[in-house]
Amino acid sequence: MLSSPVEIAIVFGVGLLLFGPKKLPELGKALGQGIGNFKKSLTDAQSEITTQVKEADREIEEKAKAKAEANQLSSSVSASTSNSEDKPSSG
Repeated sequence: MLSSPVEIAIVFGVGLLLFGPKKLPELGKALGQGIGNFKKSLTDAQSEITTQVKEADREIEEKAKAKAEANQLSSSVSASTSNSEDKPSSG
């Protein structure tokens, strides 16, 4: 990128020669607006991605919780079934 003041002055001078003193401020304004719009779009995209990732994480947690509850219910049902099979019926 442009690191020294001499490089910046050279770029500004070339721009001045190419576009003239009347057109240069308009180009600078348009460039600034373009950069601002780009940054806004980038921020919007980042927030959308963050939202989607959070929703996916929440869904994964809900599925894991439901699976754990199903496993717990299954193990309690099988434990009660095995207990009733172990006991001889009185009859």
